[in-house]
Amino acid sequence: MNFSFDVIWHNLPYLLAAARWTLLISVAGMAISIIWGVFLCAARISKNPLLSNLAALYISFFRGVPLLVQLLMAYYMLPYVGLDLPAIAAAILAVGLCSAAYTAEILRGALQAIPAGQTEAAHALGIPAFSLWKRILVPQAVRIGLPSLVNELILLVKVSSLASVVGIGELTRISQNITGQTYRPLEIYIAAAAIYFLINLVISGLGRLAEKRLQAG
Repeated sequence: MNFSFDVIWHNLPYLLAAARWTLLISVAGMAISIIWGVFLCAARISKNPLLSNLAALYISFFRGVPLLVQLLMAYYMLPYVGLDLPAIAAAILAVGLCSAAYTAEILRGALQAIPAGQTEAAHALGIPAFSLWKRILVPQAVRIGLPSLVNELILLVKVSSLASVVGIGELTRISQNITGQTYRPLEIYIAAAAIYFLINLVISGLGRLAEKRLQAG
């Protein structure tokens, strides 16, 4: 069987349309990850042992349980507690909550690189804790941890393929469907791989650009 570019060209619109769901799951999941990750990080380094232990337990659970299992739990268990979410919303939520455990650790490591004198000076000046985190700690932690956060987003693009188990027509799921119809797996999966590669290439480029601008600023 000869390799056919016509097969790729004919099915490319369907693959690109599916890639939009891949991007939505990844970007929306990363947004949840950063927001929730900041709170997890704050709780993890809190002097309150209850908050610190709860955050540590959360991080251990979500880093220890496979994301596939978490996706299935979110999709099938949330209706039991009155949250009957669409499949795409359940997938985004599961991805975001899982990624937040890793983001919290990234930010915690970045915070340890910030000189302790800044926090001490803020306390001496009477700056409230919320303002300290919002204006001083979080911006610096994000700048320091930016390369790792970009890598986390790239990872989310790749693991978004797991959302196919709950029926979402993202890139991998549509590739499988097209392969089942055309019996041309080589061309379709090469095209899907190329789209994944281009998405992550753009993310890497934007990450490097943001890092340079933050360093210049």
